[in-house]
This record gives sequence, C-alpha cells and structure tokens, in this order.
Amino acid sequence: MTQDAPTQDTPTHDTPHQPYGTPEVPRVAVRGEARLEVDPEIARIGITVSARGTDRRTALDDLTRRNNTVLDLIKSYGDPVEKLETGAFSISPELTRHGRGERIRAYHGRVHITAELNDFTTLGELTTRLADLDLTQVDGPWWALRPTSSAHGEARRQAVLEAVQRAREYAEALGARLAALVELADLGAENAAPFPPAPGAGMRTMAFSTTEDAGAPPLDLEPQRQTVYAQVNARFTMTPPQL
Repeated sequence: MTQDAPTQDTPTHDTPHQPYGTPEVPRVAVRGEARLEVDPEIARIGITVSARGTDRRTALDDLTRRNNTVLDLIKSYGDPVEKLETGAFSISPELTRHGRGERIRAYHGRVHITAELNDFTTLGELTTRLADLDLTQVDGPWWALRPTSSAHGEARRQAVLEAVQRAREYAEALGARLAALVELADLGAENAAPFPPAPGAGMRTMAFSTTEDAGAPPLDLEPQRQTVYAQVNARFTMTPPQL
C-alpha cells in the first residue's frame, strides 16, 4: 500500500520555522519601557480597637462601644471616605499561673478596621482624631493609585512609542525602514508600591492613646509619589537593509 505525499497545505514536522524573518523580509525585535512619577489618588489607614476586662462580657461591651465610636467618626466624614471595612475580630483570655494550674486573669478584645480616603486633608484630621481615642491604634497611611488610573494607560502608551522609536532607529542605522508590526507583547504596568508597601515606605504608626485632652492638631501628611512602570516587547518587519 502506498502513502500519498502531503499536499502543499498539509503541515509536516519537517517544515522549518523562521521566527527571525528572511533576508528579503528581516525582522527587528525591541523592548519599550516607561516609568512615570505621579501623585497618589487614594490612601489607606488601618485602625485597631482594643479592650481589656476582668471578665469576657466587660471586654466585649467595651470593645463594642469603642468600635462603634470609631465607625461613627469615620462615617461622619462622608464622601472623602471611599471604603470602610471591618477585618479580623478576636477576644482571648490572658492566663496567669495559680498554684500548679492556671487561671484567667483578664480578657483582651481587638477589632481591625481599614478605611480608604481620597481627600488627604481629611486624612490628616481623621488620623489625628482616631489616634486620640482611648485604646485605639492607627497604622498608615499607605498611598496608591486606583487600578483604573489613567497613569497606567499613559505609561503603556509611552512604552509603545519608545518601542517604535527604538525599532525605527535600528532600521535607519541599516539604511532600511520599518514595514509592519508583527507582534506586541504587553509585559504589564503596575504600581511600584502596592497595598501594603514594604515597611518604612510611607508608613506611620500612631501608638495607643490613653489620655484625653482638647484635641491634637491635625497631622500634616505629605503624599508619597507613586511610580508606574510599563514594558512591552515589539517585533517589526523592515525593508531589506542597505549593507
């Protein structure tokens, strides 16, 4: 029995693959990069509300009251607060040695809250007022851009323009010119400091406050500039070079 030879349209394993073009249609591959420094659009703070009582019910009552005070204060600022979320809650006994055994000395309760704001003047005032509350700890702020920020698109556009310019310069150095785009691979554009940033990157911590007074002045918070990166790989065909 004989086997028919493959037709012109039938792929075979022996068909050579030419990813680098041909002498008649050479290719040029380049990478385009962009790096922008922009102002942040939002800031996030973390609030930890604590309570301690000699029995579980007392600790829970105090924790509930302080948690409601914090939530009411944050909500009173209205639109500048874009997001308010309650995270982990815990109530745990504190044990102490008693003879050969152990007994419960007290109960500790904690609630973690996060708030996201778009007004940094409001942020300074709110942060100060929260840190002035009894047994309340404030961490932050962490600065960021929104995922939909136009800065990401601008960085990508600049990366593409740089790739085209770089490829054109290579072609012109050979006495050729770009003919067509073959491939454009997006390597992504992202914040250099996403939530949460590395320790020390724009983070401040306000310790527990256990005293009350007429009120501390608002903190003057300087927003941390955000770095946006974009990278693309591009491949073009060009006219035969003049060697």
